[in-house]
Amino acid sequence: MNARKDRSAEHIRHTAERMQRARRGPGASPLRGLGAFGMIGWSIAVPTVGGAFLGLWLNRVAPQDFSWPIALILGGAAIGGMIAWSWVSKEIEDRERADRDAREHEAAHKGDEP
Repeated sequence: MNARKDRSAEHIRHTAERMQRARRGPGASPLRGLGAFGMIGWSIAVPTVGGAFLGLWLNRVAPQDFSWPIALILGGAAIGGMIAWSWVSKEIEDRERADRDAREHEAAHKGDEP
């Protein structure tokens, strides 16, 4: 009888841990995807628009044979692309680490269920 209670308590603990993991790391959802898409967009848009405004100002202050706005728009887009790439890479690593940890945890507790 006591062994059955221990097994039942272990099952409850395992279920509670699984629910906590689900709360901490929610899965993919359409809104999460839109948020990521927005983050990538802003990562590229802000440096690009900033470069355009800085280029317009530099055209007035320090005119050159080339167009400052075009050069800085391209530079801003390149910097924004690097920022977005870095952010996406970090998100992928975080997701892979969370998946690996979940698989390891599940494997460690596989024999705990009745």
